Amino acid sequence: MRTTSNLMIAALAIALLPMNACDNRGTERWATTENTNVPLDWDKVNEAYKQATGPEDLEKRLNEIYEGDELISVAVSDQDDKTQVVTGFFDKNKSGSVDEGEKIFTIQRTPTAEGANVQTTGYGPYAGYHSPMMSIVSGMLLGSMISSMWAPRYVPMAYVTSSARMGDLHNQRTAHRAANPAKYGPTSRSGRNYGTKPSTPSRSTGRSGGGRFGLARRGRTVRPQRLTD
Repeated sequence: MRTTSNLMIAALAIALLPMNACDNRGTERWATTENTNVPLDWDKVNEAYKQATGPEDLEKRLNEIYEGDELISVAVSDQDDKTQVVTGFFDKNKSGSVDEGEKIFTIQRTPTAEGANVQTTGYGPYAGYHSPMMSIVSGMLLGSMISSMWAPRYVPMAYVTSSARMGDLHNQRTAHRAANPAKYGPTSRSGRNYGTKPSTPSRSTGRSGGGRFGLARRGRTVRPQRLTD
């Protein structure tokens, strides 16, 4: 009789537990995917910059690499000494500028006696990442985004992804994902990817069209250039 009473009390206690306690596994799953940051494959980011023929080409490459919902915008600033700073950011307010809390990485190209050094640094959700210094020397196969700095008539420029450009980027990325479904895993209710394979270092060798940079003008074909002494 006492055993039966104890079983009834235990059953009643379980029935009175809050619903979320019984479904703890499910809520934890969504909690871990809600507002989590999608990883970036930094090797691919660095390779995209190395191969890019211009800012628009770099935008396209970056958004094909990034697996989240946001679009990566790009701001490019060239200085007179041929130092270049590329800023990747999430343009949350569609202002066409890098506002507080939007920056996610910078790529800085600094001239040297032998060529140039390139280094990538993460910010915001990617703070703490600092790439090894990439040395760019004569003879390397490069896109014009880097190689244009050695052009005799190099002209510094400024570029920022416009709000109008973001529609094109979204369409390009949607088409890319549809054509490469194996690269992208399922998404949570927050829209963040989960269950995808961890990002692993790899090298991107694909080439794609895009914007022009520096001295290149619209209507001219820009190809990666091999630097010469």
